[in-house]
Amino acid sequence: MNTNRSLPRRAALAATAVAAGLILAACGSDNTITAGTAPATTTAPAPSEADRHNQADVAFAQGMIPHHRQAILMSDMVAAHGASPDVRALAEKIKKAQAPEIETMTGWLKAWGEKVPTGVSMNGMGHGDDSGMPGMMDDQDMDRLGNARGNAFDTMFLTMMIDHHEGAIAMAKTEKQQGAYGPAKALADDIITSQTAEITQMRGMLRTG
Repeated sequence: MNTNRSLPRRAALAATAVAAGLILAACGSDNTITAGTAPATTTAPAPSEADRHNQADVAFAQGMIPHHRQAILMSDMVAAHGASPDVRALAEKIKKAQAPEIETMTGWLKAWGEKVPTGVSMNGMGHGDDSGMPGMMDDQDMDRLGNARGNAFDTMFLTMMIDHHEGAIAMAKTEKQQGAYGPAKALADDIITSQTAEITQMRGMLRTG
């Protein structure tokens, strides 16, 4: 401070400087963390869409793909063996619905680095025997359907497809309860809605012959 100034003036300036210093220190202007100030935290980046899935989502896709493929195989038999135009129209509807869903779920599994089932089998993929998949027909069932003709085929097809759809609905409900991947849960909703409506339609067809 200027030594030429009067003593009272210098004392007043000194007091002002001390007060200012205390205020700046209290505000943390010296870049120190003052009492009651939380340290800065780093927010982890949000996971990508493909990362937000769990094992239930993987099992859903790996189980539903062969399940859908078998529905397509069953529907393919209708053109050669069925008698009713209504059954043929239903079979075409089922095929058109299953194919794009298979493609969608295949894309998920590839993005997740998981195995994609081949054919209509899940053997060797850690899920055990295919007979544990709800609604899945075994080789004997498929042979019986393939050997039927006409009205007998139509009845057998509708009966077996109802069981098959009920299995798909059970798998979809499990995904809704246990899955974490949004698109998979949305697809499960669609499967439940569409296949429940088709079950109602098929039961009506069986009643009317």
